[in-house]
Amino acid sequence: VQLQAYGGGLVQAGGSLRLSCAASGGTFSTYAMNWFRQAPGKEREFVGHINWNGGSTNYADSVKGRFTISRDNAKNTVYLQMNSLKPEDTAVYYCATGGLQYWGKGTLVTVSS
Repeated sequence: VQLQAYGGGLVQAGGSLRLSCAASGGTFSTYAMNWFRQAPGKEREFVGHINWNGGSTNYADSVKGRFTISRDNAKNTVYLQMNSLKPEDTAVYYCATGGLQYWGKGTLVTVSS
């Protein structure tokens, strides 16, 4: 399975951004999916998780209520909608399959104050 995250960029604090993660080469609809992020000088951290059909999600406390994960199995894509962004959300964001077998290259999100 190949994963590619995209949609990052520069946004002001309080703004919104939607990341996408496109999958190819596997049966996307059978995988749960995760989003992680890694801020400069920090360890990679869990952001959120969605099950195979989108019926269940869970989030890190730091993003709960602001970020939403969804997926479109017909498009082999998972999304991360980020609202009310804060400077501390600045990081490279990665998508990964549920069991962490496969990771995409990250996309950089920079939130300016």
